[in-house]
Amino acid sequence: MKSITKQIELNALLQLNPRLAVLFYKEGSTNSDCAFRTLSSVAKLQEAPLFAVNVAEAEALHKALGITTAPTLVMFSNGKVEHLIKGCHQPEVLEQLLKKSSDSSSTETRGPRVTVYSTPSCPHCTSLKNYLKQLQVPFRDINIASDTQKAKALVQQTGQQGVPQAQINGQWVLGFDKTKIDQLLKK
Repeated sequence: MKSITKQIELNALLQLNPRLAVLFYKEGSTNSDCAFRTLSSVAKLQEAPLFAVNVAEAEALHKALGITTAPTLVMFSNGKVEHLIKGCHQPEVLEQLLKKSSDSSSTETRGPRVTVYSTPSCPHCTSLKNYLKQLQVPFRDINIASDTQKAKALVQQTGQQGVPQAQINGQWVLGFDKTKIDQLLKK
């Protein structure tokens, strides 16, 4: 689980991700440490990218959202708070809560959520976008050459500077990897 300490980081992540989960916790607190461990153990099941904010290091972040207790897991959808899950829960309970949250945007009813991060001069980016068009998969294209804030947020999230990068239903694909793309699209 990656940490966020600044509002600008959270804003950039919200722009990049239609769905996002952020745990606000206070390190050293028994309840918060429990929530952090439990969430880390079920993080692989969560469709949305997962981040953590230690409120002792980043007071302004939770105050801006009106969060008054830690731990609180905040589920964002399209930049807005969708759910607040307070306290430490058993893994099974947390899995169920996270599943309910992801059910509201089920891929069976809406199709895959695909975002491509590219530059106009990248031939592999063009190949990836043409492949998605050939499969008739709708996607959002973000030109990181013209949006430095999104480019920085992308590097922060994936640790990679190269393009193309694609996010398919919350999973990252680096480069034009047909096998992984087909697997994530269930083709």
